[in-house]
Amino acid sequence: MQRDAVPMPAGPLPNRSLERALRLGAFTDRAAEAAPEMVVEGVLRRSVGLTMEAEGCHAELGGRCDVVAADGRRVETEVVGFSGERLFLMPVANVRGVGPGARVIPVSGTPEIRVGDELLGRVLDGRGDPLDGGPPIRSSDRVSLFGQPINPLRRRPIRQQLDVGVRSINSILSVGRGQRMGLFAGSGVGKSMLLGMMTRNTEADVVVVGLIGERGREVREFIDESLGERGRRKAVVVATPADDTPLMRLHGAWLTAAIAEYFRDQGRNVLLLMDSLTRFAQAQREIALAIGEPPATKGYPPSVFAKLPQLVERAGNGAEGSGSISAIYTVLAEGDDQNDPVVDASRAILDGHIVLSRSMADAGIYPAVDVESSVSRAMTRFVDHSQQELVTRFRQVYATYQENRDLVSVGAYQPGTNPQLDEAIALWPAITGFLRQHHDDCIDAKKSLADLRALFTPRDDDDEADA
Repeated sequence: MQRDAVPMPAGPLPNRSLERALRLGAFTDRAAEAAPEMVVEGVLRRSVGLTMEAEGCHAELGGRCDVVAADGRRVETEVVGFSGERLFLMPVANVRGVGPGARVIPVSGTPEIRVGDELLGRVLDGRGDPLDGGPPIRSSDRVSLFGQPINPLRRRPIRQQLDVGVRSINSILSVGRGQRMGLFAGSGVGKSMLLGMMTRNTEADVVVVGLIGERGREVREFIDESLGERGRRKAVVVATPADDTPLMRLHGAWLTAAIAEYFRDQGRNVLLLMDSLTRFAQAQREIALAIGEPPATKGYPPSVFAKLPQLVERAGNGAEGSGSISAIYTVLAEGDDQNDPVVDASRAILDGHIVLSRSMADAGIYPAVDVESSVSRAMTRFVDHSQQELVTRFRQVYATYQENRDLVSVGAYQPGTNPQLDEAIALWPAITGFLRQHHDDCIDAKKSLADLRALFTPRDDDDEADA
C-alpha cells in the first residue's frame, strides 16, 4: 500500500546543523584574526667580528631579529644584508653570552620612537631612552626612525634669515631658515665651542643636538659647559658615544633627524646640530666592510656616499604650513685635509660650509671662522643688496691681506706701493677684532650687520674728506 506524501512547508528548510556550522565558522574566523602571527625562528650559525649569520628565518633588510643568549636575554639585532638563505645581522648593543645554535626570532614592525614636548631638556641614547637619570619618556606620539621623504616640489624656498648669535656668521655667512650647512674643521680648533654658542644664542624654537661617535667625556662637557642651563631648556640631545656599536651610532643620527622632523611638522623652527657627519660615515663604513662590501675611496664603500644624502635631505623647509629644520653638520677634516672623501662628498650635498682655521685658532681668534674658504650658497636669497656689497668688500680686503701676509710680516712691503694692500693693512686689526667673539656673548643679526658696516665707515669718511 502506498503512503500519502507529506506536504512540504513553504520556504527554505531549517538546517540547525548548518546554522551551528556557520556560527562556528564565524567564531573560528575571529579567533584566527585574534591569534598571534606564526613566527618562524632561525638558528645562529656564525658570528665573525661585528656580523652574525642566521639560517632558517626570514626578515627584510632593515628588519629586526632577537638573538636569545644563554641566560635567556634577547639581544636586539638588525638585518643589514643577506646571501641565499642566510641573514646578516648586526647587534644594536654590545653582545655577550651568545653562542652557536642560539635561537633567532624575527620581530615584526619598524622602529618607532616616542616624541613630544617632554623631550625638551632631555638627553637620550640611540634608542630614545633617557641618559640623564630622569623619568622615562611616556608621550603617546610616535614617529618612524627613518622618516618620510618630502616631495622636493613641495618644499618652501629659503627666504628668511636664522639668527645664530655669532657675528661673523650672521653678517658674512648668513644662514637661512631651512638651510643645511657644513662645519668643516680639524680636531681641536673649537667646533664644539661654536656649536655651543649657536645652541645658546639661536632664535630657533627648538634645538636638536646629535653627538654621534664622540668621546664620552665630551658629551658631558658639551651638555654642562657648551650647552649650559639656558641652552638646555629648549634643546634635545641625542648621545651615542664612540664606544657604542656602529649600528647604535647610525640610529643616533636617524633619531636626531626624526625628532627634528617631528617638531618641524608641529610648525616650529628647528636648529639641528650634528657632531659629526664623519662619525656617521665611519659607522656605516664599519658595517659595510663587515658584511663584505668592497672598499672604494680611501676605504669608504659606496654605501657610505649613498647614506649621507639620505640623512642630510631630511633637513630643510617643510611644506606650506609646517616649520623648518636649519641644520649644521660638523665634518672632521682628518689631518686638516679639505679633500678628504667625506669632506668632499658633504660639500657637494650641503647648502654651504663654514671652515674653521687652525692657524686662526693658534693666533687666538675664536671662533676661528676662515671667511675666505667659507660660503653660504643660499645667502643671496634673503639678504639685501647693500649687505652683499659689504660682504664682497670684506672678502676682498681679507683676501688681499692673506695673499701678502708673509710680505708684510717680514717688513718687505713698502707702504704706498699697493693702495688695496695699504687699506687691508690699515683695516686688519679691526677685522680680527670683528671676527673675535667671546663664547658667552650673543650678537644678533642686526648688531652683526651694523658692526660689519662700521668696519668700513671710517675709511669711507676719509675718502670723502680727501675728495
